[in-house]
Amino acid sequence: MLPTERIAAITLDQHSMSHRNKQVEHERNVALTDLLHDNSFSLVGQECGPYTVALRVEENRLIFEITGQGQESAQRISLPVGPLKSTIRDYFLICESYYAALKDAKPHKLEAIDMGRRGIHNEGSELLKSLLSERIGVDFATARRLFTLVCVLHLK
Repeated sequence: MLPTERIAAITLDQHSMSHRNKQVEHERNVALTDLLHDNSFSLVGQECGPYTVALRVEENRLIFEITGQGQESAQRISLPVGPLKSTIRDYFLICESYYAALKDAKPHKLEAIDMGRRGIHNEGSELLKSLLSERIGVDFATARRLFTLVCVLHLK
């Protein structure tokens, strides 16, 4: 990975997020911190990074506004949210189970729920990576962190 093939700064549209609890805030902060620390991100066919990314949901579409180094205007990439909806819903459900189980579950039950949670998260990450692939190149770890942020944006 070239040092320019990365996200240098990312913002989430605060209007897209209305539901916040401690767990969601924690997941968002970890994803943002990890993403900025280590990511692989490039616009297909262009070499203008590092990038500044603004991410939001608008009219059932995931919007990436991407500005490369030295560019004055952002490139807007819009993806349908539909293909991700059932995975996001499943991820929310299993996260709720996980957080509820943290209160009194035995370690083996927590481990089983967490394995399911990671599996659904991986599925959503692969799907997001695939949806982005024609216009944005990301590695799996970057797709995982972006999927977490997409989920945070869908909390209403």
